[in-house]
Amino acid sequence: MRPSRALDSYPTLDRFMTDDARASSTPPTVVTVPPFEAGDRGGRPSLPFSVLAKPTGAACNLDCTYCFFLSKEVLYDADGQRMTEAGLESYLVNLLTSQPDGPVEIAWQGGEPTMRGLAFFRRAVELAEQLRHPKQVVSHSLQTNGTLLDDDWGEFLAEHRFLVGLSVDGPAHLHDAYRVNKAGRATHKQVMRGHEILTRHRVDYNILCTVHAANQDHGREVYRFFRDDLGARHVQFIPIVERVTQEQLPIAEQGWKDGSGTRILYRQQGDAVTSRSVSPAAWGEFLVEVFDEWLQHDVGTVFVQHFDVMLGNALGQYSMCVHAPECGSALAVEHNGDVYSCDHYVEPGYRLGNVATTSFQGMLQSAEQREFGRTKRTSLPQQCVECPVKWACEGGCPKDRFDRTPSGEPGLNHLCEGYFRFFSHAEPTIRAMADEIAPTLR
Repeated sequence: MRPSRALDSYPTLDRFMTDDARASSTPPTVVTVPPFEAGDRGGRPSLPFSVLAKPTGAACNLDCTYCFFLSKEVLYDADGQRMTEAGLESYLVNLLTSQPDGPVEIAWQGGEPTMRGLAFFRRAVELAEQLRHPKQVVSHSLQTNGTLLDDDWGEFLAEHRFLVGLSVDGPAHLHDAYRVNKAGRATHKQVMRGHEILTRHRVDYNILCTVHAANQDHGREVYRFFRDDLGARHVQFIPIVERVTQEQLPIAEQGWKDGSGTRILYRQQGDAVTSRSVSPAAWGEFLVEVFDEWLQHDVGTVFVQHFDVMLGNALGQYSMCVHAPECGSALAVEHNGDVYSCDHYVEPGYRLGNVATTSFQGMLQSAEQREFGRTKRTSLPQQCVECPVKWACEGGCPKDRFDRTPSGEPGLNHLCEGYFRFFSHAEPTIRAMADEIAPTLR
């Protein structure tokens, strides 16, 4: 999941705000996505898309037990996962040529991207400015665990107005359950030092919080920690679902390593999940707890991605692939330029090409990628098609659709119970908000 600049305020929603929230909020503005201008510079129709680039591949200085992406190192030389300057230039030329005029985001993820070093990112910013087309406005974002940030990083990120996604799973006793370093030790203190760097340098940031077995029963506590202790104003919650076959479950429970410590490749296969995975019911209750706390105190001052996305869906504005009718427009780029259908499908069978040889538009418009995105809609089981909250859920992420409906139809999202609980609970409020906003968008 990437840091988000979506919906920074709720226009005309004053009646939903508490007195405290109303007093501390900035004047509301309407944030809308401008219509995409079809047609690339070669005259062909073009498709909107986003990319998560991984300058260090799967390499990371931490060893979070639930991290599916660490295993992707087995696809490449584990010691050579570094995007070169030539590779950086190929990537940026392709990206900027494939995007239309207007806003273009350059997003970095990992692994841990800051391991590539500050000099690499200075060069990336410099190259982007040189290569962008005159009417393109480039912005930069970075997802990090925060443990390697220092004042030099803080100054750089602030100077170039990076949006940073900082991975934190709540207060220390919850965060440290799974987010550990290579020695298996706690990381919360180091992450808090990174947070202090960001706040001291006034870097814009989102909190990216995974929800799993250790923190799933502490929704209100986790949210209040972000809001009150960290002063966070933008939060994303990401459910951990570690899908696995029954045969590989014992290895998965060991952190995706066999007895010798060798990683096995995580694939989107199987109908079992690890004990670290969030339970479907707990996922729903977690979101309900957070929603009720937010609704009582924080409308207009704290922005939670799931609530923004649900409101957008009610207005017909889809901003998140997980809850859009179709997907396939959010690509992943490895350190060597290989492009995959999605960050969750960096595995054999989903490689679309390489930035050095194929344009992003060519890969997006390939029959394979169009089918990948279309299948999100066409493979919905009838239970989902007829669901009263389909408009908000849209079946969730395809990676989690490995359960069966009570009638035996395949393709039900593993988190269906939780999504139904949350969306049903929030629907009356979100519908009322949408009714308030809709006239301002005409």
